[in-house]
Amino acid sequence: MTIRDMLGRSGVVSREDALTSVYEHFVLPDLERETVHISHALGRVAVEDVRSPVDLPDFNRSTVDGYAVSSGDTFGASEAHAAYLPIVADIPMGSLPERDLAKGETMAIATGGALPGGADAVVMFEHTQPVDENHIEVVKPAAPLENVIQIGDDVREGEVLISSGRVLRPQDMAMLAGVGITTVTVFEQPRVAIISTGNEIIPADRRPTKGQVRDVNSYNLEGLITQAGGVPVKKGIIPDEYARLRTIVEESARDCRLLLLTGGSSVGTADLTAKVIDDLGPPGVLVHGVSVKPGKPLIAGLVKAVQGGAPVPVFGLPGHPAAVTVCFDLFVRPLLNRLRGESPKPVLRGRASYSVVKAKLARSVSSTPGREDHVRVVLEEREEELWARPVFGASGLISTLVKADGTVVIPVNEIGIEAEEEVEVRLFR
Repeated sequence: MTIRDMLGRSGVVSREDALTSVYEHFVLPDLERETVHISHALGRVAVEDVRSPVDLPDFNRSTVDGYAVSSGDTFGASEAHAAYLPIVADIPMGSLPERDLAKGETMAIATGGALPGGADAVVMFEHTQPVDENHIEVVKPAAPLENVIQIGDDVREGEVLISSGRVLRPQDMAMLAGVGITTVTVFEQPRVAIISTGNEIIPADRRPTKGQVRDVNSYNLEGLITQAGGVPVKKGIIPDEYARLRTIVEESARDCRLLLLTGGSSVGTADLTAKVIDDLGPPGVLVHGVSVKPGKPLIAGLVKAVQGGAPVPVFGLPGHPAAVTVCFDLFVRPLLNRLRGESPKPVLRGRASYSVVKAKLARSVSSTPGREDHVRVVLEEREEELWARPVFGASGLISTLVKADGTVVIPVNEIGIEAEEEVEVRLFR
């Protein structure tokens, strides 16, 4: 859907249409791969299915401290009629019992210990009474396989542990270690160029004069890219000059999979950014303006790759920090996930999945129909209820991002949300 904004631009489109336009032209390039130790695999994306080479566990083991028994020897046991069993061994941890368990016998066993042959259950210490050093009474019967993990209960040999396209988590690293796999093949992390633009932007370590501002967006993007599994590549601060901007975009397209320009997307400098992208197409600019607040001036397109590769996606992000964060989550992150090899996640109710908590809105917020509003909020606990308090302020104020825990989205056709209404808070990562 095309929407005319207050400045008369007719290219403003909905978030959904913007993403559709980019994906229609986006061609996933051949992704490089590498083999890494599992200690360095956190957050990386698996190239192929990883199957277990063994059963886990590969021996029957106890889940409690107690006594290994043949369950039939305990049937009918009670406080009044206990089962009397001799203790014939103490099973050492880390090794198998020296002999099988005969009928009417028991062996002491610790959690994780290996069950002897002839045993099919473990009686907890709490369900026994000592008679002397070598005998116990069982006062509660044990069912077959009670308190026992059998061979392969955790993982079967040949079972898929990690699917292709899966982002590896700490528990996945542990699982691989458990079956003896210490390396895994993953996709290389995509390099993402950060190009700061604007005559007024200066490095963070310089003291600004009147009219100048320190570069904050490149550091915000550096963190966002790293969180999302990419490798940020800062290309420096480029003034509003066509030749220099074109040169740095061309250079960046040679060694990066994705290009992010901050500033230069609003009225006045937008034509410069758009012209560079168009001149380095095809297809050039695909989107110029989205019905999202903050983030309306967004530019999205693709530029011609060097040496005939797939076109390189490029985003012209608004200069305001809050808009940078919102646009990154809505538009950049989904593409970056594809470029790092992650399998596309299912869409929930027409939008990508987020970490969400429910809360009551602390005060009413209004919105303009025709745009999707992303309101920054801070979470507060009041009388054991979670409340979302709006953090008001212009999108150019970095402090509103620092104070906020996440955002509440006002849909495109709504005029606002009333106080005390339950809302979903999309948590910042």
